[in-house]
Amino acid sequence: MRTVKEISDLTGISVRTLHYYDEIGLLKPTAKSEAGYRLYDDKALETLQQILFFREFDISLKEIKTVIENPALEKNQILQMQRKMLTAKKERMERLIASIDRILKGDHSMDFEVFSKAEIEDMYHSMEANMSDDQKAIFIEQYGSMEEWKKKFLENASTEAVQKNFQKVVEWYGSKDKALEASKNPGNTEIVPAFQKQLGEIIKKLAEKKGQDVNSFEVKELVGKYDFVTKQMFQLPDATSMVLEIADAYCTKKDIQAAQDSIYGEGTTEFIGQAMKAYYQKK
Repeated sequence: MRTVKEISDLTGISVRTLHYYDEIGLLKPTAKSEAGYRLYDDKALETLQQILFFREFDISLKEIKTVIENPALEKNQILQMQRKMLTAKKERMERLIASIDRILKGDHSMDFEVFSKAEIEDMYHSMEANMSDDQKAIFIEQYGSMEEWKKKFLENASTEAVQKNFQKVVEWYGSKDKALEASKNPGNTEIVPAFQKQLGEIIKKLAEKKGQDVNSFEVKELVGKYDFVTKQMFQLPDATSMVLEIADAYCTKKDIQAAQDSIYGEGTTEFIGQAMKAYYQKK
């Protein structure tokens, strides 16, 4: 058995932090001495090591506690999870070091990669696993096979333009881990079309308000509903960044304006974009 002070000296974690982990139930002492001092065995030390691995990725203590206490996850599964995370971080660090080396040699090109090749492959496999047979048939018809579609997907996903789009997605979800989790859990294939239909109905109602003050209650109420459905559809904590991206496209992209205005009338798309921007400014 080791005391709090011994654990602190061994790991570099402060005594105060260990006390806090005990208070929140993240790392309880194995026992207490007759004098009331916390004591930890080797198993507790292993748990602390797992906690420290997760903290390397700025994962919240609440999320760490959920993972460690999950009865469905065995020790080896947790270690595999952490190894995968550390490998991704190592690859990212190696790319950053390589970028610095190039800059020191006079090459000022930037490393634009957001998701590694391994992460992109994971995203593809998750996407394929959630596809219906009809959806797969479309890709097979276009590319000859799912394997060919996979090659094309991985090739496109590695380009600078797509990686920059990935960066936007990371911003929407608040972190890279949350964005990856969302890509692996796209939701019920029957629910998503229902959300899309709701968004389409809201756009139609906003189009009918063209000419009104974008700060009017009726317009703000509709944009508020659009915000709510977007959060539900994409499981976002905050849809502000995503909807403002859409608003900017509505206000500046001529091809989008032409397509949507052909349905709802000239100037409608820009009006909706301005209404979205006004909603978040007031918010």
